[in-house]
Amino acid sequence: QVQLVESGGGLVQAGDSLRLSCAASGRTFSTYGMGWFRQAPGKEREFVAAISRSESTYYADSVKGRFTISRDNAKKMVYLQMSSLKPEDAAVYYCAADSLGKYYHASSYRRSDFGTWGQGTQVTISS
Repeated sequence: QVQLVESGGGLVQAGDSLRLSCAASGRTFSTYGMGWFRQAPGKEREFVAAISRSESTYYADSVKGRFTISRDNAKKMVYLQMSSLKPEDAAVYYCAADSLGKYYHASSYRRSDFGTWGQGTQVTISS
């Protein structure tokens, strides 16, 4: 059974950078599709970024050019490097896994494709 643990959240100022990490279990991590989602108070959980088993990446328009998703298969880690943070980026950030590795291209992923979720890490941004 795949388990995910996020870390790296915290309080930063607008314009700062922050890197989130997600540690995954599972023997075949390199075959997983991975994603980051976020949920702000009173809003639905929304897609942020995804990386496929082929290391194809895809981003929400709101973070494109500011956020970078990456993975280290040897360490079973996924990262979300966030820069030029804005107050509207404040949310609980969730790591998600598709342990079936459904898609070669990350742009194919939708929220329903991810079957395993972490507990989330809070990102707070002061303006």
